[in-house]
Amino acid sequence: MLCVGALVLGDALTMDTVASVRGPVGPRTVPLIVGCALLLVSVLLAVDVLRGGRGEAEAGEDVDTSEPGDWRTVALLAGVFLAFAALIEPLGFPLSGALLFWGSAFALGSRTHAFTRDPLIAAGLSLFTYAVFHLLLGVPLPGGPLMGVL
Repeated sequence: MLCVGALVLGDALTMDTVASVRGPVGPRTVPLIVGCALLLVSVLLAVDVLRGGRGEAEAGEDVDTSEPGDWRTVALLAGVFLAFAALIEPLGFPLSGALLFWGSAFALGSRTHAFTRDPLIAAGLSLFTYAVFHLLLGVPLPGGPLMGVL
């Protein structure tokens, strides 16, 4: 945690910004706060461990630790994310995002019949996300073949 905090602070402090363009709160503000918080928490945790503090076992969840992990779900989700990364340029965000949301729902256990609820929700969520980022926030996302339609 100490290394991550130092990395975040190092990146924030070496970030090139122009004061006249950025306004009173620039792009350095949040990384500086997060980096300082990471450094503070890492020091507090190190002091706690050196004083003999040990974390308690989680008592709030009903988890059987003797069962193996669900690597099939992890592999499916990793495949969905890799496919999204590979398809975002040629297909654009609306189509690849719909595949991402639909594939994630499938990997996490949704088993509705094909071409019913899940693909429609995934398409709607993807179009809504594209519209919010591209049109409202001004973050350019690749539109792909739907660029002329949207």
